[in-house]
Amino acid sequence: MAQDTLTVTDNRTQQTYTLPIEHGTVRAMDLRQIKTGPDDFGLMTYDPAFMNTASCRSSITFIDGDRGILRYRGYPIEVLAEHCTFLEVAYLLLFGDLPTQHELKEWVGEITHHTMLHETTKKFMEGFRYNAHPMAMLVSTVAALSTVYPEAKDIHDPANRLLQSKRLIAKIPSIAALAYRHSVGFPYVYPDNDLSYAENFMNMLWKMVEPKYVANPVLARALDILFILHADHEQNCSANAMRCVGSSHADPYLTTAAAAAALSGPLHGGANEEVLKMLDEIGSKENVLAYIKKIKEGHGKLMGFGHRVYKNYDPRAKVIKWTAERVFEVTGRNPKLDIALELERIALEDDYFIKRKLYPNVDFYSGIIYQAMGFRPEMFTALFAIPRTVGWLAQWQEMLNDQEQKIARPRQVWTGPEVRQFVPLGKRSPVAAAR
Repeated sequence: MAQDTLTVTDNRTQQTYTLPIEHGTVRAMDLRQIKTGPDDFGLMTYDPAFMNTASCRSSITFIDGDRGILRYRGYPIEVLAEHCTFLEVAYLLLFGDLPTQHELKEWVGEITHHTMLHETTKKFMEGFRYNAHPMAMLVSTVAALSTVYPEAKDIHDPANRLLQSKRLIAKIPSIAALAYRHSVGFPYVYPDNDLSYAENFMNMLWKMVEPKYVANPVLARALDILFILHADHEQNCSANAMRCVGSSHADPYLTTAAAAAALSGPLHGGANEEVLKMLDEIGSKENVLAYIKKIKEGHGKLMGFGHRVYKNYDPRAKVIKWTAERVFEVTGRNPKLDIALELERIALEDDYFIKRKLYPNVDFYSGIIYQAMGFRPEMFTALFAIPRTVGWLAQWQEMLNDQEQKIARPRQVWTGPEVRQFVPLGKRSPVAAAR
């Protein structure tokens, strides 16, 4: 008998089955042979929220949550954040290797070429209510780009896929910036092709009447690092949405809009905004102990701590903590940082949090930095969506090229009634109707 197998005995029938093990997994379809009789559908796995189910093979992002490891295409995230620009990392995620100097120059030029929004798209965004949330505007506008580029529906042409990917990477910052300007009543600022990816975004956000916007290099580099850290994160909720919707062969604009909609939730991309609310609620360093006591008693939630995957210190949080110090040298120290540091110190020394492996995650410090740089909290999720678009597109492309993938359709465990007798409207019981 092969060593990489699992032998299962079905105690209902006393039948024994041998299932192959590959990459530490058993194929769910192999369980279908386990039946009680010819009319039995076969055994399924039940895994709410996909807590222990691998839905694909991927070579994009590797995470070892127990050891606090995150790698893009094999490169440690700390190394990429220290030595690369965001567009270098975008190239790596999409093509599998870091670019040469010539390849990077061409790549940056191609992205820069597509940063402008069509005037009709600009007018579309101007039609939103004056206080529309930037993330809702972003999701809607990305979906609307499907009508601007109808050729995007030809998803089986690799050259066409690449063109749409370049457009999305280039236009997402323009859309996010216009959504922000709309929310504060400022006119649209057009892209400046002389600026880097992060600098250009800052230009479209904050340029006022000056002839040429000049970004602070420390803040521009910090934003670029934050973009790198958020570019991809394996099979999270929004990546799963990208793959799921993409499996129906919807075009990349509609598919990306679906992923961005998933990101917009407070349990995903909106978590750093919740951290700021928590720090505001705490108020000062002196109140941290009382707040932690309240959390341990079951009142409230410690935002920015813990992660579905990481059972160690989130490696992105370490980089962000270092970046925060550089940012505060320019902006002045955000008083929330002192509360956050005290909260982290006490939580990491408390057995309650240690036993539960609740360590700071990427959201714990990112919101503090964003706020110090001048971003309003309602922009935080849109800031997340800009770099994550690259990861979504890499996941989408990998899914389309995977011959094993079909349209996503999980099974269910039926818990409803068996066949029921129909009761005419006039004879239905009020109790049954209420139930």
